[in-house]
Amino acid sequence: MNIKQLCICASLALGLACGVHAQDQRDYHQPLYEEGCDSCHDQGMNKFPSDEACLQCHDPAEVAEQTAREGEEKLQNPHDSMHYGQDAPCMECHGEHTPKKALCQECHNFDYPKFK
Repeated sequence: MNIKQLCICASLALGLACGVHAQDQRDYHQPLYEEGCDSCHDQGMNKFPSDEACLQCHDPAEVAEQTAREGEEKLQNPHDSMHYGQDAPCMECHGEHTPKKALCQECHNFDYPKFK
């Protein structure tokens, strides 16, 4: 096998591995996987998607409403925080292909049971 064939095989294997891994992580993003990686990776494959890419589908006000808490936990909304309001960078907390730690948890010990 020559170097060109080896590079093509490696690229195909990496592409398939990334696609399968991503699909295992987020079923609700399935339509985007079918459109191709660049439907989210608007800054190129070696960079995280921009917030604008996320906001094409996710409305910050709706997400903040969905994650609102009540009572003593009212101020613990990760999508409407005292520090960032609704403007925290998406990729600071969310990772499609690998789990990430919530930005808030660098200083706080809030429990986000649905956080991946």
